[in-house]
Amino acid sequence: MLQRRHFLSASLTLAAPGLPAQPAPALQLLRGGGLVLALRHALAPGTFDPPNFQLGDCSTQRNLNDEGRQQARQIGAWFQAQGLRPARVRSSPWCRCVDTAELAFGRHEAWAALGSPRAGTESTNADSLQALRDGLQAASGHAGQFEVWVTHMFVQADLAGQGTGSGEGLLLRAGAGGAPQVLGRWALG
Repeated sequence: MLQRRHFLSASLTLAAPGLPAQPAPALQLLRGGGLVLALRHALAPGTFDPPNFQLGDCSTQRNLNDEGRQQARQIGAWFQAQGLRPARVRSSPWCRCVDTAELAFGRHEAWAALGSPRAGTESTNADSLQALRDGLQAASGHAGQFEVWVTHMFVQADLAGQGTGSGEGLLLRAGAGGAPQVLGRWALG
């Protein structure tokens, strides 16, 4: 198992269509608030859940491995070292997301809208997307505060048009007309 020693640094990259990505002041953006960090759960090897999985039974789901649990703790250590505390930590009800939230931030609110698509489809349903957009609009109005939403790659992609690697996130704000605006990508450096 490869251990990462630089867990107290993070990067945030801003990109505009047609322009090269530029480093952004992650701390400044997070401290300024009015944002959501849509964080993909930490490392849970494999793809999709086994057939007939049950949301209330972690033994039937794809879960974090040792490296994923360490990754989640490192995420929390970075936020703590920076003096950043999310106003709210919402999580998909899937165990790998709940565990990421708990290990990183010591708390979570389960929110079905952040759940992975089900029934063999890779798209988030319209009701969940609207709930996410409404939540993003509400969070975007709170200067000095930010929320963390622990979710899945498909949900990130359906909401914001981009996904991330395990334990990485998209920094989002509601843009014109309430449409999600991606301000950057956050990752431990």
